[in-house]
Amino acid sequence: MLHGPQLIERFLALDSFLRQHQGLWRPRPFNHLTLAWESTHPQLAAWLRGRTLADAEAGDFSGAPSVYCELASHALRLSELGALPVTALSAPPSRLNVDVPGRKWQQIEAFGSALSFTRPVEHWLDWCAGKGHLGRRLLQPNQTLTCLEYDPTLVDAGQQLSLHHRLHNANHRLQDVMAQAAALALQPHHTPVALHACGDLHVRLLQLASHTGCQQLAIAPCCYNRIAGHQYAALSSTAQASSLLLSRDDLGLPLSETVTAGARVRRQRDHSMARRLAFDLLQRQLRGMDDYLPTPSLPSAWLEKPFAGYCHDLAALKGLTVGAQDWAALEARGWERLAQVRNLESLRNLFRRPLELWLVLDRALYLQERQYNVHLGLFCPSQLTPRNLMIVAQRAIE
Repeated sequence: MLHGPQLIERFLALDSFLRQHQGLWRPRPFNHLTLAWESTHPQLAAWLRGRTLADAEAGDFSGAPSVYCELASHALRLSELGALPVTALSAPPSRLNVDVPGRKWQQIEAFGSALSFTRPVEHWLDWCAGKGHLGRRLLQPNQTLTCLEYDPTLVDAGQQLSLHHRLHNANHRLQDVMAQAAALALQPHHTPVALHACGDLHVRLLQLASHTGCQQLAIAPCCYNRIAGHQYAALSSTAQASSLLLSRDDLGLPLSETVTAGARVRRQRDHSMARRLAFDLLQRQLRGMDDYLPTPSLPSAWLEKPFAGYCHDLAALKGLTVGAQDWAALEARGWERLAQVRNLESLRNLFRRPLELWLVLDRALYLQERQYNVHLGLFCPSQLTPRNLMIVAQRAIE
């Protein structure tokens, strides 16, 4: 767990690491046939390109060149983070977890157990609440709950659930938290919480809560790339002073880590990516340009088409005409590229957690600069959710 001066110390170390090696983690192997760093690290490039898709899936990097091992070790040291202190929650009312997926309920339990406020909570404010499952789990006798949500269907469903559980001190409000009026929804006596509010949504909470004077708050950030601008706008003065400038695409790197999917989902994912990579080779040939061409998301039913039909139809969507092709050879090259891309991505993925921690530390430092005592740590294992970083902040007692 990081606290006090440890926050800026770790941030500066991460900032140096990410700036020094940005040539390794910025380029996306999916978008390029060759990567600029391959000329400076030819042994590493050859080793990664020589591995199979099964090697990439196994995640065994024994025998890797020393530069890979050194980077992996450094990234791991910089990403080390302990768990937040755990406080047992009181037993929930019967069937409070109805209508909540099991994994999500476990995340709610873990988030609530990691709240270690020293001041008593009067009024919970569940930010981007959905149906308000988190707020209802935290609500105790003699406390009040307000759930803010912009989807009227979820607001109505949440209010019905609260009434069903006889929680008459829970109020579900229709509110776009990005609207100017959202500032009126926060009061100094509120304790805002947000579990996996995306990008600009949780940043908005930090800004409004600190400006309003909320004495305590807690967030577990998510989806850092869900921002209105094309470039990341640093929050803290420390991050603003850094020369590391992040695009929206860069902000997606931490999100490439997901909970392990089932075998069927992995096969479908591989099939889709191999076809897209094969089509990428085809479109470069057809356009006479060695550049990546973005293509739209496609329904899974497209994978049931013959490969030739898939390419013809996708080419038509991009205004391209396909002539005669050796379809079997092209499809095989797509699978070869998939193996190479997956293994090349393993280098980029070494920087996934360091970049996420850099982003969350920017948020923590923003609050610290506004006179909050901030603790940053893990609220659950990564197997439950890779987005397991949590900020717990309280205004310093004057």
